[in-house]
Amino acid sequence: MDAKIFFGSTEAISENFSERKSPYSGDVVSRACICSEEDAIMALNIAKEAAKEAKKSTLSQRCNWLLDVCAKLRENKEDIAQTITDEVGKPITFSRIEVDRCIETVRLSAETMRTMHGETINTDAMASGKKTTAFFTREPAGVVVAITPFNFPLNLVAHKLAPALVAGNTVVLKPTPEAPLTAYKFAKLFIESEYAIKDALSVVYGDAEVGGALITSDIPRVISFTGSVPVGNIITKNAGIKKVSLELGGNAATYIDASADLDLAASRCAFGAFVNSGQVCISLQRIYVNVDIYDAFALKMAEQTKKLVVGSPYEDDTFLGPLIDDESASRAMRWVESAITEGAKPLLPLQHDGRMFNPCVMADVRDDMAIVCEEVFAPIVSLVKVDNFDDAIPRMNNSPYGLQFSVFTNDLKITQRAISELDAGGIVINDIPTLRFDIQPYGGVKLSGVGREGPKFAIEEMTEIKSVIIC
Repeated sequence: MDAKIFFGSTEAISENFSERKSPYSGDVVSRACICSEEDAIMALNIAKEAAKEAKKSTLSQRCNWLLDVCAKLRENKEDIAQTITDEVGKPITFSRIEVDRCIETVRLSAETMRTMHGETINTDAMASGKKTTAFFTREPAGVVVAITPFNFPLNLVAHKLAPALVAGNTVVLKPTPEAPLTAYKFAKLFIESEYAIKDALSVVYGDAEVGGALITSDIPRVISFTGSVPVGNIITKNAGIKKVSLELGGNAATYIDASADLDLAASRCAFGAFVNSGQVCISLQRIYVNVDIYDAFALKMAEQTKKLVVGSPYEDDTFLGPLIDDESASRAMRWVESAITEGAKPLLPLQHDGRMFNPCVMADVRDDMAIVCEEVFAPIVSLVKVDNFDDAIPRMNNSPYGLQFSVFTNDLKITQRAISELDAGGIVINDIPTLRFDIQPYGGVKLSGVGREGPKFAIEEMTEIKSVIIC
C-alpha cells in the first residue's frame, strides 16, 4: 500500500516513490510519495488558510473529531499494529500496545481540552491598579509543524496531532521515512472523519529538504520535533521566531540501593533496558549499583535477561526484534567491542546476526568508557559499581542528557534526595526510567530538549494566551 500525500483534505500522488523495506525480512512493506520543497510550501499555505476556519470551529466538534478517531483506531487496531511491525520491526505485542496507547493519547487530548480554560485576574490587587473585569483566554497558535521519529511511529504522532488539532490549530505532519504508511493510515482517520475540519491536516514525506522548508517558513507558529540532538540543533538555529518544542535524546540511568528489592529491580531493569531493542529515548542504559549488592544484582540481571525472547517480530512471545537498520546494528557492536577493549565484561554470550542483536549486559564498566557517555539506542546496558548514593548522584548527573532517571530503594531519605538532586525532566522511584504515562508532562533538560509533551502540556505549548481588560 502506498503512503500518499495529503494536501489538506485532498489526497495526492507524486511521480516518484520511495520503498520501505522490513528491517526483519528485507521485503518491501510500503511505498511513500517523494515530496519536494514545493510540496512542503503548498501544504503550509493550505494550512495557513485552513487555520482561519479551524479557529472558528467549536470545541464540541473538535472533541467529537478526536473521539471518532479513537473509535476508528479500535476498529483498525490489528491492521495498524501489523503496519508498525512491518515498517519498523517492533514485536507485534508491543505494536498492539502502541495502538492502545495512541487511543488513550487521543482520548486524553479531547478530555483535557474540555477543561482547559483561562481565569480572571484581580487587577486591583496592586496599589497601581484599579478594579476592572480582566481575564485571559487560550487561543490556537495557528499552524503547527510536527516532525516525528521511527521508534514510536504512531503514538508519538498522536502526541502532536491530537493536542494541536483539538486546540483549534492546523498541522503539517512530516513523519519518519521509516514508517510512512503508519502515519498515513493514522492521518487518514482524521481526514475522513465526519467531524473533520477541512484542510486542517496535511501530510508530506521526506528528509532534510522537506524538513528545512517546513521549519524555515514564516507560516508555522509552532515546531514540534522528536528526534536526534543534531537535528534539534539545526531546527533551533533555523526556525526563527517561533515556539519550538524539542524532545531529543537521553542516556537514562538508575541507582540500585542496598535496601532495594533486587528481584524487582533486576526484572524491571531487564525490561527497561531491552524493550523495543533499546530504541527508546528513555531506554535504561546506565545502572549504578551499590557495591554491597553489586555481584548479587549482576547475577539476577543476567538471569532475567536470559528469559527474553529474541526473534521474529510477528510472534506473540517475541520481546526483541531487529534493530531499525544495518548501521544501528554495526554501531551497537562497535560500542560493545570498544567497552571490552577498555576492560568491561559481557555477562552473556554476544550474539549478533545482521540487525538481530541479542541483549547485552556489560559489567565492570567505568564512567570514562564511551558506552556510558553517549546515547547507545540499542539493546545494551552497563553496570557501574558505586560506593553509595552520594557516589552515584554526580556520576548519574554527569551527562549532557537529562530526560529521565530512577532509583530503586526503600530508604525514604534517598527517595527525597533523588527527587531534588538528580538532574532530569522526570524521576521514577522503585521502577525504571523507561516508565512513562501518556498523561504526564514528558520532556527533559540539557540536551534532552525543551518543552513538554503529554496532552495538557502540549496544548499549552500549542496555544497562545490572550489577555483581556474591560474597564
